[in-house]
Amino acid sequence: MATTTTGTNSTFTTPTRTPSEKSHSRRNQHHHPTMADSSSSSKSRFEAYNRLQAAAVAFGEKLPIPEIVALGGQSDGKSSLLEALLGFRFNIREVEMGTRRPLILQMVHDPTALEPRCRFQEEDSEEYGSPVVLASAIADIIKSRTEALLKKTKTAVSSKAIVMRAEYAHCPNLTIIDTPGFVLKAKKGEPETTPDEILSMVKSLASPPHRILLFLQQSSVEWCSSLWLDAIRDIDPTFRRTVIVVSKFDNRLKEFADRWEVDRYLSANGYLGDGTHPFFVALPKDRSTISNDEFRRQILQVDTEVLRHLREGVKGGFDEEKFKPFIGFGCLREYLESELQKRYKDAAPATLALLEQRCCEVSVELAKMDSKLQATSDVAQLRRSAMLYTASLSNHVGALIDGAADPAPEQWGRTTFEERSESNIGGWPGVTTDVKPPNATLRLYGGAAFERVMHEFRCAAYSIECPPVSREKVANILLAHASRGGGTGVTEAAAEIARAAARSWLAPLLDTTCDRLAFVLANLFDLALERNCNGDSEYGKKSENMDGYVGFHAALRCAYYRFIKDLAKQCKQLVRHHLDSVTSPYSLVCYENDFHGGFGSSLFKFNQPSVGLLSLELSDGGVTSALDNAMRDQENRPPEKSALQTTPGKGSEGREALRECQMTVPETPSPDLPCDGGIKEIGNAMDNGPRKRVSRMTGNNRNSDHIRVQNGGGLLFGNRDGGLRSGSAYSEICSSAAQHFSRIREVLVERSVTSTLNSGFLTPSRDRLVLALGLDLFAVNDEKFMDMFVAPGAIDVLQTEKQTLQKRQKILQSCLNEFKSVARAL
Repeated sequence: MATTTTGTNSTFTTPTRTPSEKSHSRRNQHHHPTMADSSSSSKSRFEAYNRLQAAAVAFGEKLPIPEIVALGGQSDGKSSLLEALLGFRFNIREVEMGTRRPLILQMVHDPTALEPRCRFQEEDSEEYGSPVVLASAIADIIKSRTEALLKKTKTAVSSKAIVMRAEYAHCPNLTIIDTPGFVLKAKKGEPETTPDEILSMVKSLASPPHRILLFLQQSSVEWCSSLWLDAIRDIDPTFRRTVIVVSKFDNRLKEFADRWEVDRYLSANGYLGDGTHPFFVALPKDRSTISNDEFRRQILQVDTEVLRHLREGVKGGFDEEKFKPFIGFGCLREYLESELQKRYKDAAPATLALLEQRCCEVSVELAKMDSKLQATSDVAQLRRSAMLYTASLSNHVGALIDGAADPAPEQWGRTTFEERSESNIGGWPGVTTDVKPPNATLRLYGGAAFERVMHEFRCAAYSIECPPVSREKVANILLAHASRGGGTGVTEAAAEIARAAARSWLAPLLDTTCDRLAFVLANLFDLALERNCNGDSEYGKKSENMDGYVGFHAALRCAYYRFIKDLAKQCKQLVRHHLDSVTSPYSLVCYENDFHGGFGSSLFKFNQPSVGLLSLELSDGGVTSALDNAMRDQENRPPEKSALQTTPGKGSEGREALRECQMTVPETPSPDLPCDGGIKEIGNAMDNGPRKRVSRMTGNNRNSDHIRVQNGGGLLFGNRDGGLRSGSAYSEICSSAAQHFSRIREVLVERSVTSTLNSGFLTPSRDRLVLALGLDLFAVNDEKFMDMFVAPGAIDVLQTEKQTLQKRQKILQSCLNEFKSVARAL
């Protein structure tokens, strides 16, 4: 018993000692390696890993450093175990419920440190702060740092570790990552997802294969009902790198009466596997304020009492040869230190190679940073690189317009519905039907998407009919022409109605088309960037890497969008000009069929006289007087053919005319139209010569106007009590206006708009884009040009990044040199 106690005490106070011969043979028998290295080499190796670990935490380096990760449920004894390893208490258990960050404890055995020297690594730095004088202040620092970070990140837990370095004469050379304890329910005031977040974070910390898992579970918990053992199995299914510790072992001792009960419990057969041997540890329960020496004495006393109870309090004792190396805190601490040193030694070559790789990578990053800083002073080189880059993007835009299919249209293209929704333009104004052009569901971009929008415009334009016109509006237009004495009559009234309808209904379609086309071309900027990243350009290999210049990319994007916006504005003006041309009173579009003897050519002529129009009473009460006047005017005039007494537009004939005006092909002569008698005569007379035509046209139209008054009660309206009557000029004007509207639409869509938009959008995007971008970005003085690359304070930011890289390079190079020395000593 004395030998065991002495051995345990010696191991606790001098962790780098060479074990006794008996302990050495026992460790070899159970395959537990001893610390065969000299004290100086072990310490140098431990210090090298500690510095490397501090650098990894400070700079976010992912290095496979051998580390011990303590896992377990809340109140399973993790904090007490950490205090026992340190050799002094700092009341970490009082803040365990508030600990939501990992704690990296770097324990350094320093024989000269008779009192603990604890220092915390500064946040986001590899430097350590001033030593903490009072051990009781350690818990307060851990709590305040945790609360500050969680408030900043607005989270319940954080995987960013707190690093504490403890130098003490009574602690081993050991590094342990303490994790927040598993919980079943969140604390008051915490999100309900906190338990899941803790479990997820701990699994993430424990997953790297270079880490040793130190799992603690209370002895009062049976293996079959363990809550967290399955979580450990998810990380390490075979427990190959897991050290299982049964804490508070003294609470279970009183349940053992016979040797077979103790041996069965200690073996844990059937639950952990034959090759897994848990450690059984008990620690002092007294939490009163005591000295550090008294605390360490109590730890040794508890180990001694546990062994005494197993030997004397259990009938037949226990299998000491098999289980004694796993009982007591002293055995666990010795195993952890020796296992970690063994891992350090085995990982040194790989760590050395990884450090060399990271040093090279940091050197490359530092060289890039130097080139950026140098570029801020070399304006000429920066201009050249920026110009080549801009020319490359312009070439890609042209290629996309011409039909390039890279990048993948399935990923980068858009359907018609997506174009409408993403452009925030919506549908076509005035169009009530759903316009679905061919290939509407395919994902297109570039020239293909441009042509699809053009076809969609055609579909939308031809779906609009000439809107109905009120009788009052027709009367205003017709009588105004008559009062001016222009002699244009019904024909000009119908043409004016058609022109007004075209300006009102087709103009919004033209604006919408320009906006949609501009959206299609604006999307090509991101596609050009993607193509440029793939190096698919004749300038690609010549242009410099411009990825880091955010200001330049923003200016280039804005210049491209301005170019497209200007094109859209110019195209809107051009198509509006074409619309104004075809709807001008001087345009012959509305009368083209009259010259060719086509549909409706003889009903409304240019020189119809307006005799009798001013004397008409258009209201209901004026029908009788107008009829009487018409009858008196019939004296001394030859009778007209009865055909002139039937005005076109009644019944089915009017509907046929409206159907015809909705066709998208030029109007053709139709025998179904009314007014075949006098009209044919007038047409024939026009063919015979212009000299006779004037008088005959005048006479016939005068008579026909008054005949309409006689038969219908008014030239425009007929009777207003029951709709249109036979011979109503209102139907004739509506029918003719629909024909004129159709003709205007056809000329505008087929002859003017298509070619104008192609030449207004596509040609400049191919030929003038690089010039426009160059003038916008580069035709400035050097000071303004550099504003795109050097924002206010940007140089200071680059200098700060460079200093950080230099510091990282220095630290990593120092670790590399240190590990080279360690490798030579192996």
